[in-house]
Amino acid sequence: MTDHGIALPHYRLHVVPAVVALASPTWQREVWLDPDRFEDLDHTVHVLFDDFCDADNPRPWLGQSLCSEEEVELMARLGAAYGAVQDAVGARAPDEVYLDAPGWSAVVSAAARLAQVLVSNDHSALSGLHDAGHRRTRT
Repeated sequence: MTDHGIALPHYRLHVVPAVVALASPTWQREVWLDPDRFEDLDHTVHVLFDDFCDADNPRPWLGQSLCSEEEVELMARLGAAYGAVQDAVGARAPDEVYLDAPGWSAVVSAAARLAQVLVSNDHSALSGLHDAGHRRTRT
């Protein structure tokens, strides 16, 4: 299956929400710090660095789960910002230590810009499918 130039659109279904979560300090505090919730920083990091992309080296993911050079560049910036915080606080630090780290605002800013581009690109792709006559059918 190919979707707006990517071979693994189902991977993107994991990447986009993970980036959006990193862009939302409110979500991070309300969800990640709630022990009754599944999602936490570790889950989000695994999505973006291990499972569905590699924010440290996103270039190979162009055409897989990322659809533009801009997305690759912005993912690399996000990876670098996160890496700086991880280096400062340690890989095993609790989520709240990451969220309170001086460099965390750079992670949130990088994620916010990337989220804007990811969602805009997805919206454009969906609009293109609609304009081409693809319609959702209910069964």
